[in-house]
Amino acid sequence: MVSLLRQLVAGPRQQHEDTGLDLCYVTSNIIATSGPSQTYPQLAYRNPLNRLVSFLDEKHGDGWSIWEFRAEGTGYPDEAVYNRIRHYPWPDHHPPPFRLVPLITASMRDWLDGEDGGSSGDSRDTNTADRNKHDLDRPRQKGERVVVVHCKAGKGRSGTSICSYLISECGWTAADALARFTERRMRPNFGKGVSIPSQLRYVGYVERWAHAGSEPAKRKIYVDRPIEIVEIHVWGLRHGVKLAVEGFADEGKRIETLHTFGKDERIVVKGDAPGGGGVMDMFYDMAGYGAGRESDLEEEEEHKKEVSGLDGAKSDVDDDVTDRSTTDASSARRSRSKEKVDKMGSTASNLMRKISRQKPVLADESEPGGRAVIFKPKKPIIVPNSDINIDIERRSRASASMGLTMVTAVGHVWFNAFFEGNGPEQDGQADDSGVFEIEWDELDGIKGSSKKGTRALDRLSVVWKVAGTGTGTRVTVITQPGEGSPVPQMKPADWKGANPEQLPKEKGLGLRAETTESASVSKASSLLDVDVTEGDNKDDESLAGVKTSDPKGEELDEVATPKASA
Repeated sequence: MVSLLRQLVAGPRQQHEDTGLDLCYVTSNIIATSGPSQTYPQLAYRNPLNRLVSFLDEKHGDGWSIWEFRAEGTGYPDEAVYNRIRHYPWPDHHPPPFRLVPLITASMRDWLDGEDGGSSGDSRDTNTADRNKHDLDRPRQKGERVVVVHCKAGKGRSGTSICSYLISECGWTAADALARFTERRMRPNFGKGVSIPSQLRYVGYVERWAHAGSEPAKRKIYVDRPIEIVEIHVWGLRHGVKLAVEGFADEGKRIETLHTFGKDERIVVKGDAPGGGGVMDMFYDMAGYGAGRESDLEEEEEHKKEVSGLDGAKSDVDDDVTDRSTTDASSARRSRSKEKVDKMGSTASNLMRKISRQKPVLADESEPGGRAVIFKPKKPIIVPNSDINIDIERRSRASASMGLTMVTAVGHVWFNAFFEGNGPEQDGQADDSGVFEIEWDELDGIKGSSKKGTRALDRLSVVWKVAGTGTGTRVTVITQPGEGSPVPQMKPADWKGANPEQLPKEKGLGLRAETTESASVSKASSLLDVDVTEGDNKDDESLAGVKTSDPKGEELDEVATPKASA
């Protein structure tokens, strides 16, 4: 029964012939696995830790070591894996703080090349590094080193780290690394191994960090700087949308809200907010699309030109945004618009039935939207490093007597100002200011999925610059540790489980109670009052479609639990 439950959680796959465990060999020296456990109820649907250790001992002797990325805690003490473990934790469904990437890739490199003073103590010839980097599918002998990587499901965070190693240390392109991870980790037609847009963006950053630069000595340089968010410009903003700026804290284990824009920090440059113009707008919004008229590129560009700063002054963002090809973009948008309209016919009847069963829910116009809106803070917003998250939520109000609001949309996006400022291409001398622009459809959704609810906006631009002096932060130049040099690791989260208050609470759609604390910002809090630790969240979708495989990538089905090594 336990084995069946584990299969159901992990997706429609065959068990590994040696273990029945959820693991795969991305290469013959890199193993990806879901987070193991040694306690119930997780033991019923997670890899049993004792069986995983037994398998690794049997196959690889003392040549294995674990890299874990769980800000929520591993679920087992380091002693249970002979203290053969490295910690670089960050929150689930998010990209890593980029300052961790040079440390993760260097520590994997040194372990595989036998240059970290590890416990195996095996001697290496001068060709070991080249063999590890370029002959990744050759059979490994017992005792020859392998890297074991896990997060929670062994997909997003694990895949991001494994791809980073292949790009940085083996010379792969981002596309090839991502394709290999998907091929080895996922069953056909079950999606990508790394699928969260912001994680994919950061894998692209890794490729630029590792390969861009005028000469090898000027590559793999990362400069972490405090960043000021000057303004956020939004096109097609619906009523009732809340914007917040977030950043990493506690070495990346936590995400903290640095600023939530108040109602008096938004400037409606052009009104006529989408979604409030009649039945068709309502249908488009409920289906998650913008109204048909919004797909007209000329109108979008006209709105964009009209966005201005305070007192009608033209905003600097207009000079920074790259010009688009009107003909190609217009054609593509018309094609996408036609597809969306075609879908409307099949969903209209379902939407009408939903509307007829519910009480009226209207957009909250106390948080006004518009065709062009600027969010301008009254005080500087300083992000202490270059990793920046913009969090977006949309709420509608129910009857005033109910004291409730409906969260109808959630989304967020991470970007890094060093890379958006072309740091790698300029030998580490990134621009001091810039603009990050993204469309609604390209945002991360709930739990990193594409699910975001109704449309909250069409496009946003974040105007940023390097923060001035006197902010209490400093610029940090981070280079990848050299071969054989000490590689720091981060303080691990409590293995028994982090305090839920320290983890990002899962955001979702639905009714919320109004709170007096958020009166100046919003009529509702969007945070679900639930425990998001693993015991109450059994990964209903995070492991769907994963597969187990041997070093050649073949799925196997005979179960033969290995004997524990002496």
